[in-house]
Amino acid sequence: MKHVVEVHNVGMKYQSLNGEITALENINFSVRDGEFVSIVGPSGCGKSTLLSIISGLISSTSGNVSILGEKVTGTSSKIGYMLQKDHLFDWRTIYQNVLLGLEIRKAVTAEAKEHALKLLKTYGLYEFRDKYPNQLSGGMRQRVALIRTLVTNPQILLLDEAFSALDYQTRLVVNDDIYGIIKKENKTAILVTHDISESISMSDRVVLLSKRPGTVKNIYEIKLSCANRTPLSSREAPEFRYFFQEIWKGLDVHV
Repeated sequence: MKHVVEVHNVGMKYQSLNGEITALENINFSVRDGEFVSIVGPSGCGKSTLLSIISGLISSTSGNVSILGEKVTGTSSKIGYMLQKDHLFDWRTIYQNVLLGLEIRKAVTAEAKEHALKLLKTYGLYEFRDKYPNQLSGGMRQRVALIRTLVTNPQILLLDEAFSALDYQTRLVVNDDIYGIIKKENKTAILVTHDISESISMSDRVVLLSKRPGTVKNIYEIKLSCANRTPLSSREAPEFRYFFQEIWKGLDVHV
């Protein structure tokens, strides 16, 4: 299986009032086509910074990132980005919000509109297409945000704490929803999360970063004995607790 994301010796330094700070150091890992990978680590270790470097929003101070064999030099249509907040515009309908990315790219065609409606139908939001974001639940808003990202047809999805604004029960349901959509659409995904359980339940592999400066401390291959794996069923797997304890110990958090 080919690698679609390759991170080579990435480092990141920035200037502060107290001098130069090293946020990331010698980061190396790759992501295979169709794989779901999570990045976890202590607060302040550079997880979101790393995702911004992969997306091309910022440049690393050393090393490089390759997407489908090409070095990242800026943002790319091959990458879709989902943030913690859904950033839906309250004055636009759900359908209009879904079309926003296409409008920005000046790619609103009859075919693209049909694709947007098909996604809304497939994932249970078609009947809400003329509603406004404040008429939807938090979980439904996140589904809209994902469809808005998918309609531009990216090959790789980056999710930066995409579920952390939701309450716990909603988050569990949305994990299942979003995971199912990503798998059905055959997308490669990288999730940054503080939630160990979330990372295990959704991922094929979990990349653990050390405290700052963030380096790759370990990469866990998540093998769970689930007949039909979903984020919810994963939490019932006998191996789940083992992975949780191993990653928790690896975090080395002292309260």
